[in-house]
Amino acid sequence: MAEDHVDQETGIETTGHSWDGIQELNNPLPRWWLWTLYITIIWGIGYTIAYPAWPMIKGTTTGVVGWSTRGQVAQDIAAHQDQNADLVKALLAADMSNLPENTDLNRYAIARGGSVFTAQCSQCHGSGAAGAIGYPNLLDNDWLWGGTMEQITHTVRHGIRNDTDGEARWSEMPAFGGILSSEEIKATVEYLTSLLATEFDQALADDGVALFADNCASCHGDNAKGDRELGAPNLADAIWLYGRDRETLTHTIKNARFGVMPAWGQRLSDEDVRAVSAYVHALGGGE
Repeated sequence: MAEDHVDQETGIETTGHSWDGIQELNNPLPRWWLWTLYITIIWGIGYTIAYPAWPMIKGTTTGVVGWSTRGQVAQDIAAHQDQNADLVKALLAADMSNLPENTDLNRYAIARGGSVFTAQCSQCHGSGAAGAIGYPNLLDNDWLWGGTMEQITHTVRHGIRNDTDGEARWSEMPAFGGILSSEEIKATVEYLTSLLATEFDQALADDGVALFADNCASCHGDNAKGDRELGAPNLADAIWLYGRDRETLTHTIKNARFGVMPAWGQRLSDEDVRAVSAYVHALGGGE
């Protein structure tokens, strides 16, 4: 061994490298550390043989044990489904209008429906189902097509104004920007404002009465309280999907609105459709 590769102070061999005059001693690793490393390598090789590990062209190696977290989840789901099979069967056979009278089944449906709502519906209607601008509040009683259990179930299953389900709820307001003049729209807005507000232009609102009767009453009714069969909202209450200030009303009349809800019957199982309908109905809105 060359003398210049031995540290003069300790007599220990160095690595031969020097950084700013500082040399690194070539101390051997502790035996226990080396054995731990070797055991870890052996264990790792054994693990990749026993369990899914190596990526292949169309998947991964399955491992000789045949266990995976995905398989374990599938087993847990299957066990859960077996456990609740009788309740699911009863839910599918139940008359939705009488479901609240069956306490145990209704409790199961609401619990299951709450999970479905959180996963599928809360993104639009909010975690508490209070809605947002353009997304209906499910906690009140102002439901365009009715809020009975059967009506809610139909809406959930078929959706609203979508082009994928022939039984979807459907209504369409024309864009009056190409039908009425700006002054006529302004007068109609003032009439709608007068239905709830205390401060408005009486003369302008009076002009809007005739315009409303000629253009809007066929759907919203002569008293502006809407028509559930047509999906026309009540314009005489304080519940407005997009807002009722003059600027928003002008935009709505001029350009119309056309919200779409998916047909969840095409995405969820029938028991999940029934369960989430029961959950929504139990929130206190509807009827």
